[in-house]
Amino acid sequence: MEDFESHRIIRADRLNGLELSEIVRISEKAAYLRKQGKDVVALSTGEPDFPTPDFVIDAAMVAARSGATRYTPTAGTIELRSAVAAEHGRQPGEVVISSGAKQVLSNAIFATVNPGDEVVIPAPFWTSYADMVRIAGGVPVIVKCGVEQGFKLRPEQLQSTLTERSKWLLLNSPSNPTGAIYSAKEFSGLAEVLRGHPAIGVISDEIYAHLSYKQFTSFLAAAPDLADRTLIVSGVSKAWAMTGWRIGWGVGPTNLIKAIIDVQGQSTSGTCSISQAAALAALEGDRTLLTKRCDIYCKRRDHVVAKLNAIPGITCTVPDGAFYVFPTCPFDDGEFCAQLLEDVGVAVVPGRAFGMPGHFRLSFAYSDANLDAGISRMARFFEGYQK
Repeated sequence: MEDFESHRIIRADRLNGLELSEIVRISEKAAYLRKQGKDVVALSTGEPDFPTPDFVIDAAMVAARSGATRYTPTAGTIELRSAVAAEHGRQPGEVVISSGAKQVLSNAIFATVNPGDEVVIPAPFWTSYADMVRIAGGVPVIVKCGVEQGFKLRPEQLQSTLTERSKWLLLNSPSNPTGAIYSAKEFSGLAEVLRGHPAIGVISDEIYAHLSYKQFTSFLAAAPDLADRTLIVSGVSKAWAMTGWRIGWGVGPTNLIKAIIDVQGQSTSGTCSISQAAALAALEGDRTLLTKRCDIYCKRRDHVVAKLNAIPGITCTVPDGAFYVFPTCPFDDGEFCAQLLEDVGVAVVPGRAFGMPGHFRLSFAYSDANLDAGISRMARFFEGYQK
């Protein structure tokens, strides 16, 4: 019998070089070790340890029991689109609802990037950005933005990177993996460069906006004149602890939103009706809980940064947002993280997964007990690893 794996139709050429993200591989390895009976402290995933708010769950139950279980419009329910539009000071026709912010990003890139088009991505970057561009036939142009510049892109770097093939600048503030937040002045500096390049758009991933420990400024607030070529991406996953509900949105000019809807219409179509009802309740509900949880994250951040900086050889800057730290790693970060998991059962993600070797990402979206246990093990391991 002919070997099934020999058929070329199994994997398209566009997938060459793509594989499961290192974040997912590490998380799955940690889960596997747990099943083998190993004591594992996972500090690797970007998922809040808080529950979805009760009032959100209640709204979902009401929606399900009242019969809101049918297909929804491809662009999302008008109620949720209107709430998102109000959140961003736009119109419902400038909003698309998708199955997570990740789908918005993927759809936008697939809808606009032609083979050979370039997407400028400051590094460190969320690991999926570059692969999304590649699978669409585009070219990710990675610009290193190290700790010495606060992990943020400078206007002169952007200016020197742009070419006639540049299609998008992809920004993320607050950042995954560094927690860096662009100030209004820093966004204005980038916008000034872009005003000289009218064919280039901006995708601003602001999924962590409500998890900011300093003043947060949306890219559009700093450069409202670029609204006709800017896509804001956000959702309820992180701040409202709703990762599994899979609701994200894109806010942008109507021609771009139409293109994203066209792509979505040939893939998932409308997003889950119950999840949209839950997201609507989140946006319209009391946000006191968000403030309280953000305060808890901030205390965890300070605690984690202090403990990491107490380990000789590690330097950890203080993130301004999100729930990650991105310390330096004086060893090969891939080997170090693999050995850390294997030897002492602590899962963190090497910086190479984010385009910035020499670092590792640790999430503090975990209990104090888990954070203390994981970092204590890391300190002991780190001391032995240096010898």
